[in-house]
Amino acid sequence: MQRLPGFATGLPAGCPHIFVQTWRLCRRLRKNGWAHGTSARVNSPARLPARRCTTVKRKEKKTLYKLLKTEGRAKRAEFHTAHGVIQTPVFMNVATAAAIKGALSTEDLERVNCQVALCNTYHLHLRPGDDIVKQLGGLHKFMNWEKPILTDSGGFQVFSLASMRKIKEEGVYFSSHIDGRKIFMGPEESMAIQSALGSTIAMAFDECPPHPAERQYLLDSVHRTTRWLNRCKLKLNELNSRDDTINENQLMFGINQGGTHDDIRIEHAKVISDLDLPGYALGGLAVGESHEEMYDVLETTVPFLPKDKPTYLMGVGTPENLLEAVERGIDFFDCVLPARNGRHGHVYTSVGKLNLFNAKYELDDSPIDATCNCPACKSHSRAYIRHLFKAKEMLAMRLCVLHNLHFFNKLMADMRDALDIGQFATFKKQTLEGYANHQK
Repeated sequence: MQRLPGFATGLPAGCPHIFVQTWRLCRRLRKNGWAHGTSARVNSPARLPARRCTTVKRKEKKTLYKLLKTEGRAKRAEFHTAHGVIQTPVFMNVATAAAIKGALSTEDLERVNCQVALCNTYHLHLRPGDDIVKQLGGLHKFMNWEKPILTDSGGFQVFSLASMRKIKEEGVYFSSHIDGRKIFMGPEESMAIQSALGSTIAMAFDECPPHPAERQYLLDSVHRTTRWLNRCKLKLNELNSRDDTINENQLMFGINQGGTHDDIRIEHAKVISDLDLPGYALGGLAVGESHEEMYDVLETTVPFLPKDKPTYLMGVGTPENLLEAVERGIDFFDCVLPARNGRHGHVYTSVGKLNLFNAKYELDDSPIDATCNCPACKSHSRAYIRHLFKAKEMLAMRLCVLHNLHFFNKLMADMRDALDIGQFATFKKQTLEGYANHQK
């Protein structure tokens, strides 16, 4: 290309005079330090006009999830939140109505090394009311807990209260299990309640389909859950921008559904992954399918969820479930099992589960688990706790729930340690063998 004499330009020869003049003017302005598209010198603050056009810099997106180690599909990570860093894999302790059933306080949760408390949107909406909690400063202040809280959306009640609800496109109509009054909860209402509670992580409102369910029902349900997820995302963005919000950095996880149908699960995982949410859950499991069916779902679905985001398996499970699911790429868990079983005298140990009601523990002066340093094991014997159950003393439930939660939290800590040194597969094998030997 021929250049105009004396110009290092790409203007072709014969270019109209007005273009040349304009190019010369722009070149001279740039040479003298003038910004393109403005009427002021970049390096001369004294000459800046009182008002000028500026470009708002996009905030750099903060990395919430930091992957530290992997072993196969198993992940060791940190998740940064407004209420602290969560070390994963993690088991969240279920405090449905802002308390652990079994007479445990948040101070007790600290003693058993709980990282995350899980509370339920539906139950707190009914009692004491999310408006009450907000007036009292939010859920953290209300229950005296400074660490992260995850709130379930109320979607599971769509499943568990099937005889008392009707599902519509706009949301779900419930009858209160407390007094029968009519309640409506849709995506916007669920987000508004969770925002009022001020939880660290809010869950998107979804439908948890029953198992088994017909394929067409599942397809319709999953499509509706996707539409609800988009509504949840829009609503939470609006709520987080309000001046009176409790937690302006509240995060939201989306939920993958699809029953045990691999193709529906995978397609839904792809669709919701495009929304670029802070985390993703697998819902609709542990609702009647076998453990092997659940593991198959994890095997096929988790690879289609973002690897740079936490993955949460909802409502699971036993120690064996946790080990198998971590191996398949799960970060977050929750389940009522350790507290519920503890209240009935069933305790978890390094050699398997024990039933303290059994007569063989009547004269057993050993702790629940000789390898455990929880408050119950440090101070009390199996025989004493069995006596408390027989005498219907509340302390029996409290000690066993304390022990079980400590056991689950310690199991997750041991998994993290094993992942840190690349020995998760060995740890899993040895732990499962220990459980199996006890059952023989």
